Amino acid sequence: MSGLSIPGHGLLQVARRFAESGVRRCRPAVLALCLGAALGGPLAASGPALAQQGVAQEIPSENPVQGHVPGNTLGTTSDSDLWRAVRSGVAGKVSIPDKKSATLVQSEGELWRALKNGPIALYGSWALLGMVVMLCLFFALRGRIRIEHGRSDETITRFEAIERFGHWLTAVSFVVLGLTGLNVMYGRYVLLPVIGPDAFSLVTWWGKHLHNYLAFAFMAGLVMIFLMWVRHNIPDRTDIKWVLQAGGLFSKHLHPPAKKFNAGQKVIFWLTILGGASISISGWSLLFPYTTHFFSDTFALVNAVAGTELATPLTVLQEQQLATLWHSIMGVFLVCVIIAHIYIGSLGMEGAFDAMGSGEVDLNWAKEHHSLWVEEVQAREARSGGQGPSAQPAE
Repeated sequence: MSGLSIPGHGLLQVARRFAESGVRRCRPAVLALCLGAALGGPLAASGPALAQQGVAQEIPSENPVQGHVPGNTLGTTSDSDLWRAVRSGVAGKVSIPDKKSATLVQSEGELWRALKNGPIALYGSWALLGMVVMLCLFFALRGRIRIEHGRSDETITRFEAIERFGHWLTAVSFVVLGLTGLNVMYGRYVLLPVIGPDAFSLVTWWGKHLHNYLAFAFMAGLVMIFLMWVRHNIPDRTDIKWVLQAGGLFSKHLHPPAKKFNAGQKVIFWLTILGGASISISGWSLLFPYTTHFFSDTFALVNAVAGTELATPLTVLQEQQLATLWHSIMGVFLVCVIIAHIYIGSLGMEGAFDAMGSGEVDLNWAKEHHSLWVEEVQAREARSGGQGPSAQPAE
């Protein structure tokens, strides 16, 4: 047993302890050496040679070789560069048609989810609540804006049938789009606890299809009202006085002159047109995913004009993420704008709803809020020999 520092019975005890402790992973050469030493056979006599040849060949050197150490542990080699590249969106190769799956990690998804479920949802709820509270306070302080001279026996045509059709096409489709969109953002917190999961699933499923298809009706209505009313919504000098007097909204017996649309309505018009166009573009990207590059083109234009360094080009997945974020932001913004528009056109002002209801408004109402427009209509009718309403303005 020369060449071994542990007697045979000692090796048997070590082997027994290994077995009792459940240690089952041992190199075959080491087990053979222990068994040979215990039996005292020829294998024991050749133990030193085996340790120098077989064991030495199977057990790697304990010294690092080119940065690698035994046990496949990290030596001077680090995987940080590899994972940094993976998190930056480096794509590999895949054989399936969907080449986007070649990107193992898309780190922007973390930021997208955090923004969508965090600041956008939170600030959006504050904006909606703030608009409702502000209108309630305004109604409590100002009350309903009445027709000061009372209703007359005469009316004047405010909007033709085609104009009302374009307005209601845009309005009804937007209301449905707004409600279904808000359900996506807040339904799980507000509606789900009230109606339960089954009803909520059904409502959301129908809402999805209504949102997708009524989007085209909204776009069509947007084009209609733009073509019909854009010439009436160009700002002019008469708007300055209206703005300085706040449209008389906060003062009784004050009615600044205005044409067919006053400055406040012009602001609503352009917010609706520009905001509606913006939300339609982002919605188009979501209806037809991975087919557009609106944000890449926009960022490139901004960089050229403003000298910024916005990221371009963007991947198609980044385009989709930005489209969902912008769609949510513009959706909440437009809902706030339309809430104010609905208020002033219904509860907030007497006689205002008639303009889009029957199209005929009371003459006194028209003279108080759109005196310049009334004069234009009456002058046009006088030139054509028509019998229009009296040209005498309301006092």
